[in-house]
Parts: sequence; C-alpha cells; structure tokens
Amino acid sequence: MFSNGRLVQLLAKKIYEWSTTDQRRCKLSVFTMGNACSNNLGIPPAKGPNAVGCTDFMMDHTAKGSFFRLYYPCQDSEKAEKPDWIPSREYFNGLADFMKINRTLSEKIFNYLFGSFKIPAYLDAPFKRNGKCPVVIFSHGLGAFRTLYSAICAELASQGFIVASVEHRDESASATYYYCEKPESEKSDEASSQTSASAPNNLVEEWMYYRALQHGESEFALRNKQVKQRADECIQALDKLIEINSGISVQNVLQTQFDWTTLENSMDLCRIAAMGHSFGGATVIEALCKEVKFKCGIALDAWMFPLDDEIYPRVKQPIFFINSEKFQWAGNISRMRKLDSALIQRKMITIRGTVHQSFPDFTFLTGNWIGKLMKLKGEIDPQLAMDLSNKATLAYLQRHLHLEKGFNQWDPLIDGMDENLIPGTNVNLTVLQSAI
Repeated sequence: MFSNGRLVQLLAKKIYEWSTTDQRRCKLSVFTMGNACSNNLGIPPAKGPNAVGCTDFMMDHTAKGSFFRLYYPCQDSEKAEKPDWIPSREYFNGLADFMKINRTLSEKIFNYLFGSFKIPAYLDAPFKRNGKCPVVIFSHGLGAFRTLYSAICAELASQGFIVASVEHRDESASATYYYCEKPESEKSDEASSQTSASAPNNLVEEWMYYRALQHGESEFALRNKQVKQRADECIQALDKLIEINSGISVQNVLQTQFDWTTLENSMDLCRIAAMGHSFGGATVIEALCKEVKFKCGIALDAWMFPLDDEIYPRVKQPIFFINSEKFQWAGNISRMRKLDSALIQRKMITIRGTVHQSFPDFTFLTGNWIGKLMKLKGEIDPQLAMDLSNKATLAYLQRHLHLEKGFNQWDPLIDGMDENLIPGTNVNLTVLQSAI
C-alpha cells in the first residue's frame, strides 16, 4: 500500500521526538493540522440516499476461513454507533511492521494521528430491504486491511449495493487474525470469566502479520502465489453471501449483534462485480478469470506485476481501470493494455493530481502538508478525487450490471470527460515501445 517506507520511518521518528513532552503536543497538533481533534479531518459521509450499516463476518475460525467487513443499506437507528476506523492496536503493530518502524514508537504516533477516527457507517444496524441489492466484493492493497477503504465501500452501500470488503490471509495484509482452539485445560478455567462477546470461550485470537520479502527470494513467485489466494478468498466471500442469500443458516465466529437472516433473498446474484486497489486491482483480474459470476471489474490504480501473462486472454468480462496520475509507469500500463479488446469494453481513465494513496481513507485523515510529505495526498482535493472515482465507478457498474438507476448521468466520466480526468493514461508509452 505504501511505497515510501523510508520517508515514513524518518517522519514517524521525528514526530515521536516532538510528542514526548506535553508542551510539544500542542505544537504537534499544529504540525499535523490538528489530526486528533480537528473537525476538518475525517472520512467523508456517503452521499447516496441510504444510511449505511456495517458488520464483520468470519466463516470458520481457522486461517482458511473467509473474513470480511460487510457494508449495506441500513435502517435509521439512534442507538447504533460508528466503529473505530482502526479496529484494534494489533493493526497499528502491523502497519509498523509493514513500514519497518518500531512498534512502540509507531503505536503512540498512529493512535495519536488516527485513533479517534470512525468508519462512516453504523455498526450492526438493521438491514433495510428495498428491492434486491447488487453485490461488490472489494480487495484491499498490499499492507492494508478490511477497514481502510471505508469511503468507497460506504458510498456504494449508500447507493444500494451490498459490499464485502475482504481481509486477506495471504500475509499481504499488514495484520489480520483468526482463532485457534484453546487447550482443554484452559477452556474450563475461563468459561466463567469470559467477558468479550467477540468469539466463543474455547477460541483464542492468533494474529498474522505482513510477510516481508526474504533476501534472495523471487518477488514474482511470492506475489503470484498471493494473488491466486486472494482471488480464491474473494470467491469464498461471494460463495458465503450466496449461502446467506439463499437462507442457509451461517455460523459467524464473531458474535456480532447483526441479524444475518434479514439478508435472505436480498441480493441480486445476477449483478455481481469485483473491485480492488493496487494489489487488489490485480486480484480483481485474477478473480474475473476464475469466477464468471463476476460480471465486471473495477481496478483502482492496479499493480499488475503479480499476474501471469497467460491470464490476460482468459479474462472475458468488462474492466474499468481508474488510475492515479503519479503512480503508474509504462511497464504497468502496457500490462493493462494487454486486456484491450475490440469485443469487450475495457476502459481506462486517470484522475489528475492524484497519488496512489488517493484511494484509501488515509488521504482524508492527515493535514495538507504532512499528507503530501507522506504521499497520502496529491494536488487535487481528496474529496473531489474520491467523488470522481466513485461516480465513474457507479456509472460503469450501471452499464455492465444493467442496473436501473440514475448512475448513467455520470457516463461521460467513463470516457474521461471532465477537466480533472485524462482519458486513458498520462504515461508516455513510446519510451517502452522504443526500448522493446
């Protein structure tokens, strides 16, 4: 997810030095543009006509089970609360490992900068039935996890979609977890003292952190293996939603308050799309190749490196590439161009002034100066960039899922028809062609 780890390390250490005294905490809040208390920072609320709910689902307590956050249209509820953006401190540790920063140092910094932010959705709020919902399976980028794209997922849910944001167990997430069974001797001892409602008494959390590339290891071999597992996990999440939709009783390891039976016959299983960012963009293409139930794909600033060359001619569904201006390069774009087809609509646009991190939520949660220094923000206003990406996505989904919505008002964005968009790419491909 992050490509400037050394810069982040240096910046984090500098912020930590400044934050070690109470007197400097005030200066830090100015330096970070008031991250901990500013009303100007935060993940923007969804703009669609529906309130948005979210809940977590874990099928099978082992690492082979499916784990995702579900976003859905919900009923208005005064009692529902918005969950923390970062679910627990272990995710801060995972981000630290991914960026090669000391855990103790980084946990204080990350908690200070990001610990107060909430997801723009209501936790376990009742599902609102209003016709059948199209389905989107979302795949996160390298070093991310299931909650970091809530602005995108919540917007889709507010427009009537059910969205499953998968947390991958291929060791590409900065952190994730599953459960192991406790030894028999511990089960009886803790049966009476259990206070958490997150999992049954006989299970204990086991954390899985990002796996760094080893010295001398082939990166392609690792990433190719991971992208295949990621696609399988997206398909597994879809299969679980199909079961839920059919009324099959499901066992959620996480003992949430959400009533899963209310989702019976709520999904339009003829209208399913895959969507993802960066490594998740490659995952979308792999998933389209493996599962024809996905009718189209949205790839946000896709990182194409993990994919086998033989996969390109096997993908038969429409794909929409939405790229940032600063991340892409000729070799990566040329791989996208391998999917060009005279018979299947493959579209590409580039959003002016954006960087690779203009798609995850981080872009909304730092002040202008520090955001640009850490490459979490580009030159364009983050909310404008997200708005363009979401509207173009909705227009493409309406076209290829054959929806009867008003999203076609944004059809010109699919062709890059806006002053902040570039049709196709800004990357000069003649350099690569000359080299070949």
